[in-house]
Amino acid sequence: MAENGYSTKNEYENPAFKNDDETEMKGFKKDDVEKASEVPDGYDIGMGHHVEPDVEGGRPAWDNQVQFLLACIAYAVGLGNIWRFPYLAQTYGGGAFLIPYILMLIFEGIPLFLLELAVGQRLRQGAIGTWVKFHPYLGGIGIGSMVVSFMVGLYYNTIIAWCFWYICNSFTDPLPYAKCPLTDNNTAYVAECENSGVTDYFWYRSTLNVSADMDHTGGLVWWVVICLILAWGLIWVTMIKGIESSGKAMYVTATFPYLVLFIFLVRGLTLKGSGEGVKFLFTPDIQVLSNPQVWLDAATQIFFSLGLGFGGVIAFSSYNPKKQDCQRDALIIALTNSLTSIFASIVIFAILGYRATVQFERCLDGNIAIMSDAYDVPDGYINYDNYDLRVATLNGTKNWNGDVVTTNSLGLATCDLQAYLSEASQGTGLAFIVFTEAIINMPGSPVWSVLFFLMLLSLGLGSMFGTVEGVVTPLFDLGLKIPKPVLTGCICLVSCAIGLIFCTRAGNYWVDIFNNYAGSIPLLVIAFFEITVVSWGYGLKKFDEDLEWMFDKPQSIIGWILYYYFRLCWFIISPVILLVVFGAYLYTTATGQLQYSAWVGDGSQQMLDYPWYGTMVIILLIVLPCVGIPIVWLYRIVKVNCFNGEKPEGILVDKEKGFKNFFSELLPWKRFGCSSME
Repeated sequence: MAENGYSTKNEYENPAFKNDDETEMKGFKKDDVEKASEVPDGYDIGMGHHVEPDVEGGRPAWDNQVQFLLACIAYAVGLGNIWRFPYLAQTYGGGAFLIPYILMLIFEGIPLFLLELAVGQRLRQGAIGTWVKFHPYLGGIGIGSMVVSFMVGLYYNTIIAWCFWYICNSFTDPLPYAKCPLTDNNTAYVAECENSGVTDYFWYRSTLNVSADMDHTGGLVWWVVICLILAWGLIWVTMIKGIESSGKAMYVTATFPYLVLFIFLVRGLTLKGSGEGVKFLFTPDIQVLSNPQVWLDAATQIFFSLGLGFGGVIAFSSYNPKKQDCQRDALIIALTNSLTSIFASIVIFAILGYRATVQFERCLDGNIAIMSDAYDVPDGYINYDNYDLRVATLNGTKNWNGDVVTTNSLGLATCDLQAYLSEASQGTGLAFIVFTEAIINMPGSPVWSVLFFLMLLSLGLGSMFGTVEGVVTPLFDLGLKIPKPVLTGCICLVSCAIGLIFCTRAGNYWVDIFNNYAGSIPLLVIAFFEITVVSWGYGLKKFDEDLEWMFDKPQSIIGWILYYYFRLCWFIISPVILLVVFGAYLYTTATGQLQYSAWVGDGSQQMLDYPWYGTMVIILLIVLPCVGIPIVWLYRIVKVNCFNGEKPEGILVDKEKGFKNFFSELLPWKRFGCSSME
């Protein structure tokens, strides 16, 4: 490979890199690479034979390879790495969860990630344009990706708005969520806060002002509305010039979270009880591997964490030079994403170990105070080290009044460190409740609060850039005569307006719906069609030629191992995994109860069934992205066969592929009297 990342060998083996006199072209530059596949009668091989020439300067490009890698890492490494992976690892046997996680990464995540990088880079189109290039009938795949990105962006930016709110409230000492507020007459603490806990109260009441259920929407929470407008405004300003502006922001959004995580790691490991947290995380429970849900969650975590099916990966890679080692990029990005999840888990559980230890010691302090009064023993007689021994020896002894007192009669609380460590939390519960509870017990808590929520903000923004790009790029590549800054602004404005539903008092319940269903089943369907079109429709032989053209043949044993590993995964392993995960996911969704956790006014929570309109929205979130695939296919085939439309042109319409004959032989269309595609 040349030092600028472009291949300098395989072009001599391909006719496209020779002039009319068959002289070899040596020492070409970036502009040569962009036009390297052009020949008088078309294009050289594979996809290239069908790709239109790039207009010089007509498509933006990354400033350098590092910027592209940082953009993809910022897109892939998101909030799920911080608050979902640790939860899954904690729930499913700690270190044992890494077994299915790594297997799914190898056989599902990395192959699909490379496939999306490769087609985006080779065709230099967004999600819609890419699959239309294969065949106009397949445009629904790209539309589905765009719809998913749009729906996910709606609620994801609401989480960023919440981060803004917490950052603004972190510049006070003590923190506003460090103690319960007083009643109106300043004589006692608010009962709801005392019943639920201070961090729970600040989250549900002071931040969300949440209603008792979805039926009581309530008005808009104005401070959340302001933060949401700020969040969407920041997205628009940062992306106003496309990757030319957002690419530079990636230097911050991709690197800052690692700096903060490292700071928290150093600080966390110096706190008491941190070792217990890390030990709890990685203590394996091999028996959990017999639970099918573990494998399902591992597969979905890998899938959603890498951003597969959203169209963002295709959009980002479309700004690359056509000749670039996307296999190396896929390995770097995917492995960085997974290692970040493990690294973040260590940080999270070091802090949660400290939190559990504080809770455990607070529980012991209460019991020690009760026993010291009951048995009239001096201060220090009962401590943390001899607590169990003193409970056993004092049980049944006489108090200062000569009465026999048993420890069971004292109403002592049950203090169990493992129970506190086992309090599994994920999503907003982990970030805005559990982690903040640990922060308020740390010296200099405002500093740690600012750093933590700045980190979440940075992670969220990095993912949002890719998510919005997954909407903007396909629309822009379709030829909309709208300046890109205006198009981006319109998308942000519409998203902000729709996102106001998340700013109501019932907004948190709507966020949960979108979080659980907007990016679930549709992504599995989209990814299955993607890998099927490339590996089975287009063919691995042709795809091999494109990959060879982009980054040359394997030159080492490891290279050949990767060569056969990717082909085997694309051909059979990954499609089968996707089908199995899709079936299992669909089954669990259809047979499970559609319920949500509602915050009750007394500070407790209860599970409620979704109202009918909530269920309808869930169905819509699942169906809407998927239905575009058959609709576009039906529309195109009816237009061509029944209304004498233009004959389709695309990679898979090539006569030698036989796709024209394939579509023309579909019996339903013959029964309607439509003409053949011949």
